[in-house]
Amino acid sequence: MKQLLQSLNDGSTELVDVPAPKATVGSNLIRTSVTLVSAGTERMIIEFGKGNLIQKARSHPDKVKMVLEKVKTDGVLATFDAVKSKLDQPVALGYCNVGTIIQANANGYVNGDRVVSNGNHAEVVSVPKNLCAKIPSNVTDEAASFTVLAAIGLQGIRLAKPTLGESIVVVGLGLIGLLTVQMLRAHGCRVLGVDLDSTRLELARKFGAETVDISSGEDLPTKANTFSKGAGVDGVLLTASTDSNELISQAAKICRQRGRIVLVGVVGMELNRSDFYEKELTFQVSCSYGPGRYDHNYEDQGIDYPIGLVRWTEQRNFEAVLEMMSTGALDVAPLITHRFELIDGKKAMDLLTSRDHALGILLNFGSECQSIEKKRSVALSVDKKNLFQPTKGVVTFLGAGNYAGRTLIPAFKDAGAYLHTIISSGGVSAVHFGKKFGFQHAYSDYSLALEEDSVDTIVIATRHNTHAQQVLAALRADKHVFCEKPLCLTLEELDEIEQEAILRPHLKLCVGFNRRFAPHTKLVKSLLSQVNLPKSFVFTVNAGSIPKQHWTQVKDLGGGRIVGEVCHYLDLLRHLAGCPISDWHAVCMDNHPSLDISNDKAIISLKFEDGSIGVINYLANGHNKISKERLEIFVDGRALMLDNFIKLKGYGWKNFTNSRLWKQDKGQNMCSREFLNAVTSGGNAPIPLCEVVETSRLSIQIGDFLL
Repeated sequence: MKQLLQSLNDGSTELVDVPAPKATVGSNLIRTSVTLVSAGTERMIIEFGKGNLIQKARSHPDKVKMVLEKVKTDGVLATFDAVKSKLDQPVALGYCNVGTIIQANANGYVNGDRVVSNGNHAEVVSVPKNLCAKIPSNVTDEAASFTVLAAIGLQGIRLAKPTLGESIVVVGLGLIGLLTVQMLRAHGCRVLGVDLDSTRLELARKFGAETVDISSGEDLPTKANTFSKGAGVDGVLLTASTDSNELISQAAKICRQRGRIVLVGVVGMELNRSDFYEKELTFQVSCSYGPGRYDHNYEDQGIDYPIGLVRWTEQRNFEAVLEMMSTGALDVAPLITHRFELIDGKKAMDLLTSRDHALGILLNFGSECQSIEKKRSVALSVDKKNLFQPTKGVVTFLGAGNYAGRTLIPAFKDAGAYLHTIISSGGVSAVHFGKKFGFQHAYSDYSLALEEDSVDTIVIATRHNTHAQQVLAALRADKHVFCEKPLCLTLEELDEIEQEAILRPHLKLCVGFNRRFAPHTKLVKSLLSQVNLPKSFVFTVNAGSIPKQHWTQVKDLGGGRIVGEVCHYLDLLRHLAGCPISDWHAVCMDNHPSLDISNDKAIISLKFEDGSIGVINYLANGHNKISKERLEIFVDGRALMLDNFIKLKGYGWKNFTNSRLWKQDKGQNMCSREFLNAVTSGGNAPIPLCEVVETSRLSIQIGDFLL
């Protein structure tokens, strides 16, 4: 199918063939009929992409700070690679989609329903049910495409809480601003629209607003004073996009005492305290379409908020907008300025940075993709170096996220793997990394890859909750498996995987416990082999804070950070000790009303069968300028200190004092190489199955204990 993608490197727009997405439980598969281009958001993406590195940095100073901090901890080369990789990935454009459901996997919807959603500019989209809304029969597809943008304006209105007869100023008369004007008028408010574009000002007047043309020298405070009959306006909605701080200041000056200011767009945020203090003004930033936005449980899991507690969710805002369109209270026809066929999507995006007075830009998808939902595979350009396909080491990647694209795929490619197929649920990242690294095919359904007889190896780099199912499916399809940690999330899953692996001793099953393969780990292992005495390990992990709502923290998605990350450190200490862990104890920080506590601040004590002891301090409440990982080892009057897998210092060793690498190396390349060598040569798996199971079991037990 066709989809519009945007490059963050150079700002170019491309219409790309990608696999059609697969509908998941609780989502609807929608064949698109029309989409609306968001002149604000999508223009910002394009302008960011077209800027050079200095311009990009200036537009995101907060990101620059993060980059500089990463340089201090991970080094220049690792940081440069991370930034380059991020800018290299395309962005899927669009979030105002109208279409017909072709596969309803969500309660309350059936095939054939016309719906609006926040889907992209793509022929087929898969959207969770709470981000869809049915379209009334008397509302056209073109009109419905304005629903999402109108919902953004509506959420701003709800936060401003206007009442009948109040005077409200709308600053910025783009699409959202003009839609907001109409909805405020329908609400019974007097509206003053502010802009510098005469065409938009004329439209605002047609919708019943008074206007201020700042390009002609009209003075906003003077006009607002007259408009409010000297009392000051009741509220201001800022729907503009500018870096200037002047709009906030002017908004405060024209408000009455205890007036309300709501930021819907993007403006400079340097506030003058006296402007707000003397009038006791209320200032609030509006979040997208409404309550539920960015909430995993609401958007992805389909868990609705009770209407008695949250009257207007993002979906209910969609429905309210559609009802206004149905009754004629909201008229979007005057806002449509351009129509394009999908094939001309690049021209539509070029309009955003031209001098044309474009407002509502529609993309028409036609009706030629009746069976496009069945096309879940795309043949990529053939790499001539890969024309000869070997019989071993033919790899399919499940998952094409950041870690796969930056680390795992390059590691397997460098190790000599034949890259056959790459799979991602949405298809976009699969095509991007597939072309970049020379894969032959891109899919959106992993079951197709398991049917490929020529593929003998599956690399799993998807979200944690899918690992067990995919590992089992791959083993049962007689494929070698490399699974990025964790192997699974529950003890029941682990038992089932262990049994399947035991039944198939000819298959290699490896988990990406890469730190045991790092150059400095190998050096430490060699030094420790000189001492046949119990050892003491202290591993301090400055993990960094992640919101409790992040998917890695959600038990049924990521399993929590103990299962998802601490397994690395358990495996490393198990490897360095050279014997099983015989006992453990764990404690985590108690809950505190002022902190967002999860079990990612824990101390885990270990006892090994040879008498060695270890402690893992896994802490998410430290400072990000210090090293993320620090290992200290004490044995027989000697010590080793490993800092962030860059520096290793020795104390008391005859032939070793220190070692420093040019850049951080956590062993990903060597781990991939040794696994692939085992696949192609028929040798033993690089990590014995018993150790994979032991570490996985222990991490799950500790994670469950600390919940």
